[in-house]
Amino acid sequence: MGNALRFLYGQCCKPSAEGDSGSLGPHGVSASTVGVSALAHDLFNFEITSQVPAGLSSHVVSSRKAQAKWCRKLLEAWKEAQPPPRTPEEASRLIINTLKWHQKADVEGLLTFYGLPLPHTLVETSVEVPASLPHRVQFQFQTLPVDPKAVADGDTISVYVSTSDPRESCSVPQDVQIAAVERSAARAVRDYARADALHQTIINSGYRVIYLQNGEEVLARKYRIRLRGIDAPEGLMPHGKEATEELRSIVQGKMLTVLAYGQDQYGRCVGDVYCNGIFVQEMMLKKGMAWHYVAYDQRAEFAKWEKEARAKRLGLWASRNPEEPWEWRKNKREAA
Repeated sequence: MGNALRFLYGQCCKPSAEGDSGSLGPHGVSASTVGVSALAHDLFNFEITSQVPAGLSSHVVSSRKAQAKWCRKLLEAWKEAQPPPRTPEEASRLIINTLKWHQKADVEGLLTFYGLPLPHTLVETSVEVPASLPHRVQFQFQTLPVDPKAVADGDTISVYVSTSDPRESCSVPQDVQIAAVERSAARAVRDYARADALHQTIINSGYRVIYLQNGEEVLARKYRIRLRGIDAPEGLMPHGKEATEELRSIVQGKMLTVLAYGQDQYGRCVGDVYCNGIFVQEMMLKKGMAWHYVAYDQRAEFAKWEKEARAKRLGLWASRNPEEPWEWRKNKREAA
C-alpha cells in the first residue's frame, strides 16, 4: 500500500480531535458519512485493481469502460483536494464538478449508488461571519473541534472553549484551577484513580480537559449552544433523527464561531453559529431540517430560506403538513 493510498482513505475517515473516534465507528464512519467512506474505499480499491465497483452498472447508463474513466478522474480529483471530502455534500460536489461534462443520468446514478445528495438538493450558503458584531450580540468565541456525540438534536450543540481564550482565562473558578494542577501532578506519578476523580470534579464545574490531536491537553469550558432563530424536530418526532444527523454532519470535528446573544430559560447560550464559512442556521433551513422560529426571531432571510425549502419539498417539507416542534412540546406538556 503506497502513501498516497493511505492518505486517500485515511484522510476521509480520521477524526479531527481525540475522543471523536468512539462514536464514529471503526473507520470514522457515521450514518451521515457512510457514502463518503464507501466512495473513498472504492477509489482506493480502483487504484490497486483498476476494477470499478460491482453493481454500479445497474445505476448508470454508460459502459464499464466509461466507468473506469470516471474512477480515474475522481481518484485524481480526490487526491488533489485539500482537504479531501469528508461530508456527503463535499463528496457530491467533487463528483459533479469532476464529471460535469458527462451525462446527467450517469452523474446522478453515481451519486445515488453512494447515497450522496443529488444536484438539486445541494444548497449554497450566502451568509459569512460578520466583520463586526451585529446589534445585541454580547460576545463572540471560537470553540474547540466538536465531538459528534455533543450534537443533542437539530438545534442544540454542546461545545468547549479553551480557557486560554482571554475572555475565559480570567473567569476560571479557583477550585477548577487547583483541580487541574493537582490532576496533572497525579497523572505525572501515574495515580490515575486520583486524576480521574479530580477530572470529574472539573467536569461537575462545567469544564473538561480536552485532548487535542497533537497530544496537547487543554482545559476548556463547556457551553450548550441553542441555534438562534430555528426550531428543529424533536428526536422522537418525524425527521428528528435526520435533523440531528444533518447538524452533526455539518459541525463534527470542526471549530465553530459563535455569536452569543444571551441565555435561554434552560441556561443554554443562544447564538448564531458559523462553521468553515457556513452559516449553520441557513444550511439547516435551506435543507428543510428546521422551522424558522418566528416567535423568537423575525429575520426576513430566515423566512425566505424556509420558504425555498418548502417549495422544493426538502427534508421535513416532504411531508404534507409536518407538526411544528413547539406544538409537539406543548401537547406533551399538556398530556403530562
